[in-house]
Amino acid sequence: MRGVARWYSAINGGQDYQRYVDHLRRTHPGCPIPTERQYWRDRYAEAERNPTTRCC
Repeated sequence: MRGVARWYSAINGGQDYQRYVDHLRRTHPGCPIPTERQYWRDRYAEAERNPTTRCC
């Protein structure tokens, strides 16, 4: 069951925020880290501005 949950999470971008935070801490240590909520807002806004990144 855990494997299915991990698979579903990966498909829906479940680890994306944590990877982004890790990236910011590693490569931009002085940069403010957005909240998870703000991260997803920005990500969806970017997808709306650039619809070519979608599959449909």
